Amino acid sequence: MKFSMKSLAAALLLAGQSSHAFHTPNQRIATSTKSSTTNLHSFPTDIQIPSLDSISATLQNLDLSDLTNNLHLSSPEQLSAALTELAPTLLQNPWQIAAIALFSSGALLTAFINSPDDYSDAPFAPGSDTYDPVKANEFYSKRPLMVLKRILRLTTLTSAFNTGLIFDWLVLGKLFKDEEFSALRKNEPRRAKEALILCTQLGPTFIKLGQALSIRTDLVPEMYALELRQLQDAVPPFNSDEARDVLKTEFGVSNLDQIFDTISEEPVASASIGQVYRGKLKDGKDVAVKVQRPGILAEIALDLHVLRLLTPIQTQLQNMANGQETVQEDIDQGIALVDEWGRGFVAETDYRLEAENTIAFGAAMRKRALDAVCAPAVVEDLVRDKVLVTEWVEGTRLDRDASPDVPRLCGVAINAYLTMLLDTGVLHCDPHPGNLLRTTDGKLCILDWGMTLSVPSDLQYALLEFIAHINTENYDDIPQDFINLGFSPEDVSLERLQSSGITEGISFAFRQLSKGGGPKKMQERVKEEFLERYGSDLSDNELRDAARADMLERMEEQLASEGVDVKGVTNVMEEMSKRNRELFALPPYVLYVARAFSTLEGIGLSIDEDYAIVQECYPYLAGRLFTDKSPRAKAALRGMLGLSMDSDDATTHTSNVSPGLAAVKAGVNGSEANEKGSSLSPKKLLEMTDNFASYTAATATVDRDGEGRTAAAKEFAKLLLDKEGSTLQDILVEEAAKLSDAATRNLLRQALVESAFAKTIASSLRAPRDALERSEQLASLLPENIRKAIIDSPADFPKLVDDLLSITSEDERLLSTARELQEAIGGRLENSSLRSALADNLSDGASIIPSTPDISPGLQSIVSDAETRDFVVEQLRFGVPLLGRRFGAGLFRRAAYRAMNSPVLSEDARKQLSDVNNRLADAIEPAVTTKERHA
Repeated sequence: MKFSMKSLAAALLLAGQSSHAFHTPNQRIATSTKSSTTNLHSFPTDIQIPSLDSISATLQNLDLSDLTNNLHLSSPEQLSAALTELAPTLLQNPWQIAAIALFSSGALLTAFINSPDDYSDAPFAPGSDTYDPVKANEFYSKRPLMVLKRILRLTTLTSAFNTGLIFDWLVLGKLFKDEEFSALRKNEPRRAKEALILCTQLGPTFIKLGQALSIRTDLVPEMYALELRQLQDAVPPFNSDEARDVLKTEFGVSNLDQIFDTISEEPVASASIGQVYRGKLKDGKDVAVKVQRPGILAEIALDLHVLRLLTPIQTQLQNMANGQETVQEDIDQGIALVDEWGRGFVAETDYRLEAENTIAFGAAMRKRALDAVCAPAVVEDLVRDKVLVTEWVEGTRLDRDASPDVPRLCGVAINAYLTMLLDTGVLHCDPHPGNLLRTTDGKLCILDWGMTLSVPSDLQYALLEFIAHINTENYDDIPQDFINLGFSPEDVSLERLQSSGITEGISFAFRQLSKGGGPKKMQERVKEEFLERYGSDLSDNELRDAARADMLERMEEQLASEGVDVKGVTNVMEEMSKRNRELFALPPYVLYVARAFSTLEGIGLSIDEDYAIVQECYPYLAGRLFTDKSPRAKAALRGMLGLSMDSDDATTHTSNVSPGLAAVKAGVNGSEANEKGSSLSPKKLLEMTDNFASYTAATATVDRDGEGRTAAAKEFAKLLLDKEGSTLQDILVEEAAKLSDAATRNLLRQALVESAFAKTIASSLRAPRDALERSEQLASLLPENIRKAIIDSPADFPKLVDDLLSITSEDERLLSTARELQEAIGGRLENSSLRSALADNLSDGASIIPSTPDISPGLQSIVSDAETRDFVVEQLRFGVPLLGRRFGAGLFRRAAYRAMNSPVLSEDARKQLSDVNNRLADAIEPAVTTKERHA
């Protein structure tokens, strides 16, 4: 029997429209699915199966024109009539039943996948600490169809991409035995572009995920990371009518004219969580109106739940592709990464929290006098759950601005992020170029405070110590830094980390980073180093093979040193990878720090191809360590300046130990610090002083008309002369007292021991005893007590003076430091141009002309500024007497310590001299307790 075209049309209409034409959007797709299943089960089962010839004949008899004429069924009445005609035919031909069932199931599945989503409810509320995978699991366990639909949709959208990857890896790689996987690498650019498009298709959660992965070159290839960074600028907007409905609902108005004088028809910017409109309030204020995507929290929650379900499968497939065994730790680490992303994504949906973060950042920068950086001012009366209104900021993206002060603003940005990371403890976690603006008045404005990270104080000081050790190339302390920073699991011992060879890799990496130029220049330098090491005549492939062989050899040596039987290891790199997973972990905060600094480095490199972001961190470091009075910061500063740790901070002392005495204890008469050669580094002191001035000048103002230099001068004067003191002031007073003591001893020694006059006197005093020793008869004439009084005591006096004024190895280093400091400062202040001008008019040349200070234009502008000059004079009026008292007290305390450790004085004399000097010191500057010093 010929199959009617109207019947076929009705069947197709049933399959394609059953979930659309006859169901409202709020009805569950499960209803249509269930009814379809019931009808199929009602068909008879005793039908004979026709031959293939009959199937072919049936298909050949299909009249396409009839099909075309009849594919216009759209009403229930038309469908009912068509089904009435279709039923007898279906009962006679089971192959037609199978064809209809196949078409219907595919169409029904497609309809199910593409049916409207219900994002009206979420398992948790917006907030920084509300994300809860347990609650999500309970929530979605009651909604299995919702989860299934999302998984099917993800599978459908990603199937072509995944198939391409598998083909590149399995067929072109594994089956063709291409160990280098050249096809996979060759197709990376195309696959990366596909991944970018795919993220946009998959929705806001995967856009956020792509943005997060764009900095994770340890998880995705670099080509993918570069493409995914475009997601910062290419997020499709949602319908503006929906946005206006959200605004009306949140403000509780029927017309937006009640709130805004004007508001743009379309968004001026669109992000994954919301989009921004430009408006003007009734009071005439220009504002940015940020509106949240409808249902975004529920959508993110569902996607995160699905990602947690799929992570074990993805981890196993990834490890299988890499030839590695999957352990539970790998799966746990992947799920933890999803949860970390989840916390950040969910926090971004809390617009009230974003408003609080924005306000807090602006206040923190003002409090620290960082006037060159700001955040948009929040219109607090208009903050709602899904709407955030801020003042409109006129500016240009930092990476697209051609202004000459952009390099300075890059430094401002780095200092701002370091301040957040190491001071305020709230880090902005979305620093892509679109969120960094150069305002029209030359400031840096940081936008979008939806995602932030809390940084505890212990971690802040651990980072400070780490940066200080990197700066001073003190790589021996890096393993302990790794433990403090959480880069290693808790069960990894310091000894194992020290023996892992980590210091060699870290030192190499930071030496390269310090030279600047970004990855491109680093690769060039590494290649030059490899050519020098392995042979300049090698091709690129030969060079790579040589470096690989050398790396494998080093790995084998390292594994052997750790007790691994290298001969029994079939894959050294796999074993090394396993060992590294045991030794090292990547804390979540590192992801955001890396993202911030990679963005800033990219902007810097676009301006200066030799830009070195590591070097840009040091001005902040100097400013922070100069002013922070905490024990750990002071220890870090002392280390950077080449000094030993302050003993008062390193150990427990009595409550009345003064800073001056603590400094004396650190390096007198063979102390540990003395043995290590601890002494102030003039070069590092001047370098940090320059960095402090650079930091203050760059961040204090937009630096018009030299305002930055005057601000730096004020801060430095306050730093050195403030009556409240500072860490730098403490160290300089201590070192000045030690230096003066050493210099005084040296002068006294030259005058009383080493001068010709002193040697003559000493020889005269020893002459009578020498004469007595040559004549036993003469010596026997003098009674013992008289001989000691008039012969031995005067003869021993030069030796006593010599011992009392002996120069220790520490004294020698202090005197050497003084000479270095004099040369360094003298070189900066010497006015060579003036000397040359005078020398031209003198026959003897310039050798007889003393050096004169060279006042630079910058210093001249500072001196000529009345406000700055008055401020410095005021600081001098109160600061100099204070410093004089502290310096004098330091000298007396150092004298007390020397007396106590004198090898020639009696115990009573040592105690008396020490007590007298300490009393004098306390009279000048009363001793303070350790707790008071660090309060």
